[in-house]
Amino acid sequence: MIKISITVIASFFMLISVIAQPQTREDLEKQKLQLRRELEQTERMLNENKTKSKENYVQWKLINDKVNIQDRIIDNINRDINLLDNNLIKTQRDINRYDKLLDTLKQEYAKSMVYAYKNRSNYDFLNFIFSAASFNDAIKRITYLKSYRNYREMQGENILRTQDLRKQRVEELSGTKEKKSIVLKDKDKEMSALEKEQREKDRILSELKKQGKQLNNQMAATKKQLKKVDNAIAAAIKRALDEARKTALKKAANDESKRIAAEKAAAKNNANVSTAPATKAPVVVKKAQPKKAPESVLLNSENIAVNANFVNNRGALPWPVDKGYMLMHYGSNKLPSGTVLDMTGLTIATEIGSAVKSVFDGVVSKVLYVEDMQVVILQHGRYFSTYSNLSSVAVQTGQEVKTGQVIGKAAANLDGVGAVDFYINDEKNNLDPAKWLRRR
Repeated sequence: MIKISITVIASFFMLISVIAQPQTREDLEKQKLQLRRELEQTERMLNENKTKSKENYVQWKLINDKVNIQDRIIDNINRDINLLDNNLIKTQRDINRYDKLLDTLKQEYAKSMVYAYKNRSNYDFLNFIFSAASFNDAIKRITYLKSYRNYREMQGENILRTQDLRKQRVEELSGTKEKKSIVLKDKDKEMSALEKEQREKDRILSELKKQGKQLNNQMAATKKQLKKVDNAIAAAIKRALDEARKTALKKAANDESKRIAAEKAAAKNNANVSTAPATKAPVVVKKAQPKKAPESVLLNSENIAVNANFVNNRGALPWPVDKGYMLMHYGSNKLPSGTVLDMTGLTIATEIGSAVKSVFDGVVSKVLYVEDMQVVILQHGRYFSTYSNLSSVAVQTGQEVKTGQVIGKAAANLDGVGAVDFYINDEKNNLDPAKWLRRR
């Protein structure tokens, strides 16, 4: 009987250890709160844009993003429901185990009580002790009787403790069912909102299709404008490279002239020494060690530190506007009409007249007009940042600027919405600006 009870007790403690499980609903709740904040921000921008007289790409983009966020919220809720279902199954399984454990404990406790009842006479206990063959054997029998009494008490305590644990699990089961009911209602609410937003998205898409010819003309004008900006950036980078090469060649020529003059002076000194009494060792001019080629011709002693800091801040640069929304991303953008617009930068929607700021320390490489908008190109070592679609500019070519310094104001795009086109390049490639800006 003692061997059986040890097995039961071991199972009891194993069952207790199973109860503690890592919590993940908190993570899901944090994610849901973040998604709701994104949804509120998108809703706010969508409402602001609805003041326009007709539907435009910005409205479609915002409602499309809103639908995507709503989908993610529903996915979050579904994962929460799955987690609750798993908890329900686990809790019910624990309750069933507790029921079996209680049955076993009660049966053994009943057996021990029956045994104690049958041997309740003090005479039987005394006879059991005094019938020992030796004094040591009698001590062992007394110890056994005490252990047996303690064992019965422990059986009773285990039953009470198991009943308390079962009660807790039953309460947890009830609480989990209530939470699941609340989450299911939340899901129904979000599904209704998603259906409403999907209808609004379809409506805007339908209105945009009615503007087919106008949108096609607008898209052609946009592509033409973007091409001009790309050409202006390429020209500015080429000019910077040419100027840097000329400066490098001029410096190299000056260094070579100085080296030749030094060698001639040394040779003259050596000639004078050879005709005079030998008093001093001839002067030996060491040839200068060839310098390591720079990483880029654009780098020099003045901007190499800025270049390194710019690279180190990849993914942490501030946005060029305080309040903005990514309208077009780097690469291919599929429009409501089905056409694709390839972007070498990104477009940030913002309020008309918003301050546009430098994302890092640098020098103004170029300020120019592209059609009726202004463009500012900044140089950060071998990297360039470009700010296009500005209504006004507050800097001039050659001026040094600091991070966060206002360089101009945002203008309206062809949709009549405030927007800034933002680019990042090195001397050879277009780079994805989103990978350089900090996440919002």
